[in-house]
Amino acid sequence: MVTIAMGERVMDRYRVTADWKAAYPDPIALSAGEELWLTGKSDMWDGHVWVWARNQRGKEGWIPDTLVQSRVGKTYANADFSAVELTSHRGEELLALSETHGWILCRAQNGAEGWVPARNLSAI
Repeated sequence: MVTIAMGERVMDRYRVTADWKAAYPDPIALSAGEELWLTGKSDMWDGHVWVWARNQRGKEGWIPDTLVQSRVGKTYANADFSAVELTSHRGEELLALSETHGWILCRAQNGAEGWVPARNLSAI
């Protein structure tokens, strides 16, 4: 699966400073323009707002609040997004692909991609 992300495009290298274990085995994914439904649940992560959403296939999960766009009484994703997280271990080197809301989309040396909290990484 190719992970398409929203946010600022980066290509920096990071070292993992604290282990991270992916929390969701089958996370929510959205395509740009896809209708979604918000539950009203929200959370602050390092100063950024995340909202709980459900996609058209019934999959639920946290998405950045900036991903949401409302038009004519319906809510849509304004960009492609996959909430897949990357399990990573202290000392590992990762390539950053994108960044948003306190998370960095990374690629591991084995080619696996996913989000890692920015606070668990240090620029090389």
